[in-house]
Amino acid sequence: MKMRPLLLALLLALPLFALAQAPNAKNMTVIKEIEALERQRFEAQVKKDYAFLEKAFADDMVYTHGSGVQNTKTEYIQSIKDGKSQYGKIDIDALNVRPYNDGQTAVVNGTIRITSPPQADGGTSVARIKYVVVQIKDKKKGWQVVLWQAQKQAN
Repeated sequence: MKMRPLLLALLLALPLFALAQAPNAKNMTVIKEIEALERQRFEAQVKKDYAFLEKAFADDMVYTHGSGVQNTKTEYIQSIKDGKSQYGKIDIDALNVRPYNDGQTAVVNGTIRITSPPQADGGTSVARIKYVVVQIKDKKKGWQVVLWQAQKQAN
C-alpha cells in the first residue's frame, strides 16, 4: 500500500523530468542566434567594426574589463579607437548560452583567449579570460549586450 503513493508521485513527476532535459525549439533558436552574435562581436572587436559594435551594444551597457576597469558603451568603443583596447585575435574556448524571460534575455558565460597585435619586436601576448555577458532582445534594435564582466585567468 505504501508503494502506491510513491509510484503515483513518480508517474506524475515523469513529464517534468522530460521537460527539464529537452530545451524547446524557441530556446534552441535563441542559443544559436546568441552564439553567432558572440562570434560576430568578437570578430568586430578585432576588425574594429565600429558600426557593428554600435548596434551590438546597448546604450546603457556596462563593460567591465578583466583588470576591473569599467566602461560605458561610448567609452569602450572609444578605447578601441584610441588603441587602449587592442585585439589581434580572439579565440573562443567555451561558450554557454542560457535563454530566460521567454527568449528575450540571454546569459552567456564562456572562456576566450585574446592574442594581442604584434608588438614592435614581433612578439604577442595571450590572455585567458572567463566572462559573463547579458544580452536582451530589444523590439526595434534586436539583441544587444547590456553587461560584460571579464576575469583574467592564469595562463
